[in-house]
Amino acid sequence: MVAHSRGARAARTARRLNAPRPALVEAQPDGTPRRINRQDVGVVREEWRVVDRWWTEEPVVRRYFELVLETGENTVVFHDGAGGGGWFTQRGA
Repeated sequence: MVAHSRGARAARTARRLNAPRPALVEAQPDGTPRRINRQDVGVVREEWRVVDRWWTEEPVVRRYFELVLETGENTVVFHDGAGGGGWFTQRGA
């Protein structure tokens, strides 16, 4: 029973660590981020789209960007195309 509780706690912590957080994004006319949380984007390293769960009432439609900010920090942001159109940052677990 104790091992199960520890495992459940670890799973909850992992979900919290990987939870998307709202981001303040200024985008170019083509949708590419120019500024993230008041920091200039230096390089767009990669861009990809995710379309998943299209068969449900809550599909996932996201446009992701892997960025290097002018400060040298690496970050990943996405625009949520299905859930209201907001911008979010998300780090790996």
